[in-house]
Amino acid sequence: MKTKMKRGTILIFVLLIALFSMPLYAKDDKVQPKEYGVYIKTQKSLVRLMPNMAYDEKGVFYVESNNPARFVLKDIGYFIIYGQYETNILTFNPLLFFQPSPLGKQRYIFGKDVDITLKKQGTDLYSVKQKGLLSRGYYCLWINDTVWDFIIE
Repeated sequence: MKTKMKRGTILIFVLLIALFSMPLYAKDDKVQPKEYGVYIKTQKSLVRLMPNMAYDEKGVFYVESNNPARFVLKDIGYFIIYGQYETNILTFNPLLFFQPSPLGKQRYIFGKDVDITLKKQGTDLYSVKQKGLLSRGYYCLWINDTVWDFIIE
């Protein structure tokens, strides 16, 4: 009787360990966006970022804020780039307040590049992960004159 009870307890213990450790061994979720663009993978979904323009005024590159997407810090996983982009010149930058435009729009300049890891996941599909931790602020992914800006709250 005692051996049956020990076996039952051990079996339940092994099953509980297996159930609680399953998420640790889960496969990387393969993400396939439907349209070309830049996305943020959040805990719940894939959110597409709207592109913005980088302007050059006397050698100073800046972005005019245009109602960027907002995300909670804990929800941001990584970034997805889907399409034919020059990923070898991709940078991930914080945006720093520069000055208002003559019309009163806020302008932001590019801060120091944040280290990233770019991994090809398929034809024209890349994942971008920052090295280190993100903090709250205004950020962008920047390729040539196209900027995908967003705010982390």
